[in-house]
Amino acid sequence: MKTWFYRLLIELTNHKFTSQLLKNFAESKWSKVLIPSYAKIYHINQTEMQHDIHSYDNLHEFFTRKLKPGARQFINDRNIITSPVDGVLEDSGMIEADKMITVKGKQYSIKEMIGDDDRIKKYIGGKFLILYLSPSHYHRIHSPIDGEVITQYALGTKSYPVNRYGLKYGKSPLSKNYRVITELKTGSSHLLFVKVGAMFINSIECIAKHHNWRKGEEVAYFSFGSTVVLLFEKDSFEIHEYIQVPFDIKVGEPLGQINN
Repeated sequence: MKTWFYRLLIELTNHKFTSQLLKNFAESKWSKVLIPSYAKIYHINQTEMQHDIHSYDNLHEFFTRKLKPGARQFINDRNIITSPVDGVLEDSGMIEADKMITVKGKQYSIKEMIGDDDRIKKYIGGKFLILYLSPSHYHRIHSPIDGEVITQYALGTKSYPVNRYGLKYGKSPLSKNYRVITELKTGSSHLLFVKVGAMFINSIECIAKHHNWRKGEEVAYFSFGSTVVLLFEKDSFEIHEYIQVPFDIKVGEPLGQINN
């Protein structure tokens, strides 16, 4: 009963019509009145915001806010993978031989997530990381490494929540939601950088149009709740030992080291 009820709520809040209504409201001038209470409820750090809270014309502008220059620092070491987002490292583990990952006790198909069976062969036996962004987080996405974009493409349409309950009760949100997949090459290693949208169709806005990304540069942003999945080739990445799931992390902070 609990599972059925939660899935019903997910369907209601992620229907195209209701999602569009919420999106229209968030982008309207009428939503501006909610910004102060939103900032209070979610404990938004206003001192690091690029603009004063009263300068935002609607809730969507506030949700996708930028930070002041220097609010996030990035490690210069080219072999260190830094967090591309502010969020919580919700899970990590091994990419299994049958092309599955297990997140919160639930299995997800990498083939379904990536949509390219040939591309994922070199990631079998590698590591994966799941980074979840709550409504309280900064929602701009930055490159985790200096790298060359090998390919970038989008998959999926309907989006389910990607919070803890969505991962548990949703219909495979990591492999069915609207998502943008970027494959990066850094040195001799490759990684898959998957941006997973939530709530709204096409909730990921890509900014970087060039093919050589620099660590720390802004490459995209989420226009609503979201998750990032990082997939590494076998023997190419080691997460730092002090990181224990769940782990709060900010853009630019180290996740681990890539072996080139």
